Amino acid sequence: MPLVKPTPENIAAAAEALRLGELVAFPTETVYGLGADATNSRAVARVFEAKGRPRFNPLIAHVADLASAERIAYFPPHAHKLAEAFWPGPLTLVLRRRPTGKISDFVTVGLETVAVRVPAHPVASALLAAAAIPIAAPSANRSGHVSPTLASHVYDDLGDLPAFILDGGPTAHGLESTILDASEPDVVQLRAGALDLEATERVLGTRIRRAAEAVDPATGERPIAPGQLASHYAPGAPLRLDATDLRPGEALLALGPDVPRHAGPTINLSPTGDLVEAGANLFAALRALDAAHPTAIAVMPIPDTGIGEAINDRLRRGAAPR
Repeated sequence: MPLVKPTPENIAAAAEALRLGELVAFPTETVYGLGADATNSRAVARVFEAKGRPRFNPLIAHVADLASAERIAYFPPHAHKLAEAFWPGPLTLVLRRRPTGKISDFVTVGLETVAVRVPAHPVASALLAAAAIPIAAPSANRSGHVSPTLASHVYDDLGDLPAFILDGGPTAHGLESTILDASEPDVVQLRAGALDLEATERVLGTRIRRAAEAVDPATGERPIAPGQLASHYAPGAPLRLDATDLRPGEALLALGPDVPRHAGPTINLSPTGDLVEAGANLFAALRALDAAHPTAIAVMPIPDTGIGEAINDRLRRGAAPR
């Protein structure tokens, strides 16, 4: 079983495995990632194969620091401002890639941009420092399934496919990073995530458009960043959103102090209605309710403000037709 504690010895061995083209699962402050050497096309191809991920869906390149990111991408002044304010942290920037950056075309799926971030988790930071390479890492789960917030979730989905699963305990945010396209002066949010969009707007001093407001008909549905597929983050049971009643056989995903009486499986994301707490608990709660094999998972309404925007984004994609 590849699940191990993140001791210095195990991190060093995992870093060596990455350099040799193996896959390594590791915790970040958002969710667990399935990592490969981002400069090694064969290794990155194994990520797509292990996850069953569509080959047109780009990956995020994780790096140790801003200096490392500047070696693979061009940083205009506004992107620098964002990186300095929020890195290390749950922010991914989509930027013009440098031809000298050596990032595999499998990571960028042939686009002229690359998605890059500096994670804040100590295990991720130690692994990046030990490997001394950019690590391409989508979430460490089957493609389209609920993202992993525990090492056991990774093993449930991927088994022995990674050479190592570094067990750093539960992730802090439980939602993926916020993704901003900062390749042009007009910054666009491509994916809502663990970083509140309002915080980035305050740093830039301007409003950031949502991806839905910046659709380019010439590109169709091809995503330029992870997490943009219509159906994603889905448990086995169908999701019924904004539920105000309960039906026989359903499980309940609740929020807040006023929860309907229900004899079936119930998990409250936050009894106080704290959306940050709810986001941290979302994916683990969906996995736990799905394990009870309900006919559906009824989801109470979630306020669409702050982190609630990211929670509702994941729930809508999880409920989308498959």
